[in-house]
Amino acid sequence: MDELKQQIKECIISSLELEDIKPENIVDSEPLFGAGLGLDSIDALELGVALKKRFKVKFNAESAEAKKHFASVDALAKYISENQGKAD
Repeated sequence: MDELKQQIKECIISSLELEDIKPENIVDSEPLFGAGLGLDSIDALELGVALKKRFKVKFNAESAEAKKHFASVDALAKYISENQGKAD
């Protein structure tokens, strides 16, 4: 799971062009949006596309569950590990 979390952090940094942030600066349990990493809704869309391509997972933007999956690196890792390869 640690390797998956590292890959997620690298995907966040590269897809959102966060040049001033290193993977080790992202705390696994910290919120990605708002007070945590400070991402916004546009970032969520871009990140969702990048994660779908890299990990072959599908996110339902209409679902209230999607917000939970993007809560933190820990939440994303859990979702990806449970759903990898199930995207259309």
